[in-house]
Amino acid sequence: MSTSGKQLFTTLESDGTLTVAIEDVTFPAPSGNQVLVKMEAAPINPSDLVILAGAADLENADYRNGKFVATVPEPFNTGSKARHGLKLPAGNEGAGTVVASGDSDLAKALVGQRVACVPGNAYSQYCIADAALCLPLGDYSAEDGASAFVNPMTALGFVENAKMDGQNAILHTVGASNLGQMLTRICTEDGIGLVNIVRKDSQVALLEKLGSTHVVNSSEDEFMGRLRSAIDDTGAFYGFDPIGGGQTVDTVFRAMEQVAIGKMTEYSRYGSSQQKRMFIYGRLDLGPTILSPGYGTAWTLSGWLLFPFLQSIGMENVDRMRQRVLKNLTTTFASSYKKRVNLEEMLTKEALTDYRAMRTGEKYLVTPWS
Repeated sequence: MSTSGKQLFTTLESDGTLTVAIEDVTFPAPSGNQVLVKMEAAPINPSDLVILAGAADLENADYRNGKFVATVPEPFNTGSKARHGLKLPAGNEGAGTVVASGDSDLAKALVGQRVACVPGNAYSQYCIADAALCLPLGDYSAEDGASAFVNPMTALGFVENAKMDGQNAILHTVGASNLGQMLTRICTEDGIGLVNIVRKDSQVALLEKLGSTHVVNSSEDEFMGRLRSAIDDTGAFYGFDPIGGGQTVDTVFRAMEQVAIGKMTEYSRYGSSQQKRMFIYGRLDLGPTILSPGYGTAWTLSGWLLFPFLQSIGMENVDRMRQRVLKNLTTTFASSYKKRVNLEEMLTKEALTDYRAMRTGEKYLVTPWS
């Protein structure tokens, strides 16, 4: 038996026209290991914004009831050539109640339960999800579980990756974000050193209250000196950056190298032999990543994505991580939201321009039935 409801779709044409609209959709009955989830809450993560708004000109877009039409400028439009003409759903994760299932025992067992899921089309009143990827929430609310996957598993992934690489300290360039706060709690629990970079005194206070011992404010005059001191104290030559564009990674590499050179007993024209590694896991800044000479040759910069990492560590480790998230969903892995909007409200100019700014600690939550 099919079910009807509203769902968001985003389409980018070859001429750069981006159309994002709410449509009435008929959802098929789930089969096999599938479940039909009545969605109750879904966060707007930076990863969702790539197809939801990207680099579109939101200031001059045409806003209507439940729809907006904007232009994506070059070179961003050409860079998205692979999606031209495709009507895509959006919303990586969310939470809701299972209202129907396929015929597998695993799927049937979830009927009537509230679950967190990763359907890829969470900005919808209903969605089809794989029962194996659903996390039963028990007594947790949909809002508690809406962000149970992307940020928690990413923060845990950073620590797991560091441990696999023999590291006992991490540097994070946007420390006060929801994800950054989770990372602070995890590192405190696991005894992992952590250097947090923030931009405001209020963010320093926030992280120190959570137990962070090395928080560096990039807006202060003594930033580089304090960053070097924090790296020296912790041994954090291994870090994660969601900004991507600009010189943030370059600044961190320079600080790491200056600390390493300070420990050298002999001069080398090639700089230190201390391995320095940074991962870019987001694009808060869509500009180019700027690197400069000044940190020798012993450095590595690479990308980091959650799903490829999870695939690389096997289901046993993934399940262990997910159970840790579930156990600590309202403590270590708690998320906070600036505003709650329904499907139509999330496509207004006021909301779009606000949440696309991706300001620290100002995440939006979509509640499809409100």
